[in-house]
Amino acid sequence: MGKGGESIPDEEWERFLRDAEAGAEGAPEDPSARARMVARRLREESGPPEPWRGHRPVRRRGRKGWYVAGLLVAAALVVVALAPGWVAGWFGGGDGGGEGAPLGVESARPDQPPPTAAAAAGPTLEQPFRGSPAARWADGTAGIGVPEARATGWMSKGQVARALEKTRDFLAASSLDPAVLRGERPGKAIASINPHQRDVRDYLAAAFRAPSRENDPLLLFSRFDAAEVRLAGDVVKTRGRITYREGRLGAVEVTTDVTYVYPVVRAAAGSDEVVRTIVRREVVMSWDDPEKVVTEPGTFSLVSYKGDTTNGGCGTFTGYFAPEFGAERATSRPEDGPAVDPYDRSTSVGTRVREGGDAGCGTATRS
Repeated sequence: MGKGGESIPDEEWERFLRDAEAGAEGAPEDPSARARMVARRLREESGPPEPWRGHRPVRRRGRKGWYVAGLLVAAALVVVALAPGWVAGWFGGGDGGGEGAPLGVESARPDQPPPTAAAAAGPTLEQPFRGSPAARWADGTAGIGVPEARATGWMSKGQVARALEKTRDFLAASSLDPAVLRGERPGKAIASINPHQRDVRDYLAAAFRAPSRENDPLLLFSRFDAAEVRLAGDVVKTRGRITYREGRLGAVEVTTDVTYVYPVVRAAAGSDEVVRTIVRREVVMSWDDPEKVVTEPGTFSLVSYKGDTTNGGCGTFTGYFAPEFGAERATSRPEDGPAVDPYDRSTSVGTRVREGGDAGCGTATRS
């Protein structure tokens, strides 16, 4: 889809693909083709494909040919369910049980998870992050570290700075925007994605029309069903960072790794039980040279995305997070997946995906 939402004629795509296959000099590259090559490079660097729950790269035959697996090679969603009973340290405070001075912005991956306090009180409407390491985290985009810009690839220092700013804007529009959190369509975030990635267009269309394990909008966007739950207050705690390097064809490849903590209550008037949904996402995007890749000004091409969720619903694909409260936890069955500390940022999302394998839902050690 080009500017103004116009569709790209099939014959134009066919002509482009023929030119690309023939190696037409100066022909911009299809971003999906670029994704396939990036995927091949990732496989060569990291070995066999990572196992993960229900989001293995797939290829489908259809009228338009192979479904592009390159984009989704690292797409993953590991869902961590709450255990029926409280485990030791469930409300452990990590980083001093939520006490102490606010943490500075994360500039590098920590070497260990936050410590757990012996016994800390749980969240309330007045203190929705009490007993959680997130109590010391920053609010909203203030918790996302942005590196200093430098000339990289085809971009000048100023262009890189703008790309980093737009990257953080995407994170805000996809995971922090109040309207999106209430379940509305993330139009602003979607507008930041290169409309010429046909596989992405197909994924987004399916994700909001008929959410499924394969086409799940929660892989990229945070949404709650406003008829069921609402945020407890107006603050979302975050911790994470943005990094970048020169990618293929001189592109600026940006990686975002951010954990979001959403305190929620039931939507019914008078509800006061607060629980937290914790989401960690790693999104890799490519700010492409428009002379080498088919793109639109101010948009990026998706390279990969993966993440895990605590207390967001397990095995349900409604397009909304479905956190469990006390009554549901008391009757839900124990999960047989791995134990996961959702506040632990000392390992990569990919490592969690590998450890989780296809075990389904795991158990959070704290919330």
